[in-house]
Amino acid sequence: MQFVTFEGPGGERTAGIEDGGFVVPARAFGAYGAGVRELIGLPEAHLDEIFAAAANLPRHPQAIPLSEVHLGPPVPDPDKIICLGLNYRDHAEETGLKPPRAPILFPKYRNSLAGPFDEILVPPAAAGRLDYEAELAVVIGRRASRVAEADAPAFVGGYAAFNDLSARDLQMLTSQWAAGKAVDGFAPMGPGIVPARFVADPQNLPVIARVNGGELQHGNTREMIFSIAQTIAFITSFMTLEPGDIIATGTPAGVGFTRTPPVALGDGDVVEIEIPGVGTIRNTMRVAAAVPSA
Repeated sequence: MQFVTFEGPGGERTAGIEDGGFVVPARAFGAYGAGVRELIGLPEAHLDEIFAAAANLPRHPQAIPLSEVHLGPPVPDPDKIICLGLNYRDHAEETGLKPPRAPILFPKYRNSLAGPFDEILVPPAAAGRLDYEAELAVVIGRRASRVAEADAPAFVGGYAAFNDLSARDLQMLTSQWAAGKAVDGFAPMGPGIVPARFVADPQNLPVIARVNGGELQHGNTREMIFSIAQTIAFITSFMTLEPGDIIATGTPAGVGFTRTPPVALGDGDVVEIEIPGVGTIRNTMRVAAAVPSA
């Protein structure tokens, strides 16, 4: 069961609950006007009621087959998208860099979000050495400030698969990575947000990337340098996190630019990110034609 944001036949963007290949608008369970950001921030007792009411979701009178809707970014309006760099030891090693002493953070923005099965329109400026990064995304469920590591799990609303698409040519222009990371559409995620209560151990999840069906990454979240709890404690020591904020927790070894020979994504390539127990996203790259100079 997961929270999703979808567009039905009428084109209206709606928060819903998906299970068994069907989705029901959240308003059918009394969550009127709520988006996914608000849903994951509801009190536990209210969530208990919603999940109980959705227990037989495919038979709900308002159930819609997933094949009849378009899934958008599950949280389309986060305040913050915070990404971690070099958070797997094997990935740090493959880049030739030392494992960091503290989490390396960089931003993405709302413009980077894309749905779990959207085509990604890659601007010509970002097409050089286009790369994939399979990651687990953590979505905050409660306002969090100065949270102790031991208390951090209680502030997690849920989890999603995330592809930290990267334009390496832009990324490597300076010591700051944002130009190659915050490109339009470079943060596809989903398919929805799996509530934290349904993920038994987020620190023991396979993290897999495939390109055109061939597996190129296969790590596990237990291999993170900084755990989810450590990361939340670190970030909230100086920054308040709000419900719906997204933390992309880093990628394991196997990214394209470190391979011999290097692997770069091109027009028509299909990238699949799978995190068993959380979900699979699948996006096709479409490189936009260069705009003629005026």
